[in-house]
Amino acid sequence: MTTAATFAPLLERFFTQRLMQQRQASPHTISSYRDTFRQFLKFAQLRLHKLPSRLNLEEIDAPLVVAFLDELEKYHGLSVRSRNLRLTAIHSFFRYAALEAPTHSAQIQRVLAIPSKRFARTLVHFLTRLEVDALLAAPDRRTWSGRRDHAFLLVAVQTGLRLSEMTGLKREDLILGLGAHVRVIGKGRKERCTPIAKSTLAVLKVWLREPPRGDGDVLFPNARGERLTVHGVQYLLNKHRETASKVCPSLSQKRVTVHRLRHTMAMDLLQAGVDRSVIALWLGHESVETTQIYLEATLAMKEQALAKISPPYTKPGRYRPTDQLLSFLNSL
Repeated sequence: MTTAATFAPLLERFFTQRLMQQRQASPHTISSYRDTFRQFLKFAQLRLHKLPSRLNLEEIDAPLVVAFLDELEKYHGLSVRSRNLRLTAIHSFFRYAALEAPTHSAQIQRVLAIPSKRFARTLVHFLTRLEVDALLAAPDRRTWSGRRDHAFLLVAVQTGLRLSEMTGLKREDLILGLGAHVRVIGKGRKERCTPIAKSTLAVLKVWLREPPRGDGDVLFPNARGERLTVHGVQYLLNKHRETASKVCPSLSQKRVTVHRLRHTMAMDLLQAGVDRSVIALWLGHESVETTQIYLEATLAMKEQALAKISPPYTKPGRYRPTDQLLSFLNSL
């Protein structure tokens, strides 16, 4: 595979055959990989002075990929975590290329050898119960959008669903009656069911009686009856956070996202004594170890653990002034 048109059809097959047909990747994964390669091809066009459709596979080498990642960090303000996600998409393509273009194996292995960067893991941020209550009370339920937003927020904070799962909910995914729950297809195309509390179910039953918009299929549609966009969801969250911060000032210092509401649900379960394995199943985590981050998130739980143990007995020592020179050095 040495023709000048090699790269373009290979990339097209990676998306249509590898991701969509063979792996049945989620729309979120496909859009994330698509955005990565759009950025990368624009960078390659400027660097190599060639249209993306005319690039050779051998021109997409490790130095070019590293230069692209460096530019994202230095000039586009991308975090290390986001940089690593871009690299994951590129690695995935080159693992596919290794099967389709074995004559380029040495070049491919050099790209696959580019390591992810290590980064400092920050503590999980979540909302307190007072903040959640203020946020839920913020929408004006005299309006259609206010009733929708209230139901949306309540389901998000009670189920811990991901953003793509929330916006993708359909009316048929909501199972009413005994054992009420929502059914979603999460990461890795894994189906899971999440129970719904009685208070949440009561709100949803009222919401379902609203005249449907559009084809009536989407559970939480926009004004045109279509699926809410990422920006649409963040707009309504920002709007209600500002309203709620008038009652609960601590919200003015916090950014509210669906993912933070997901963290909030996980922390509620953890503080209620729910086992980590159950929380992992609830959130759709691949591994129980992913749930470990919540153990480090709250100082209150650590203080409770400290109160259950007997601190070692110590006797306070008497202060004695040290040597003058040592005192000087200690003061530096």
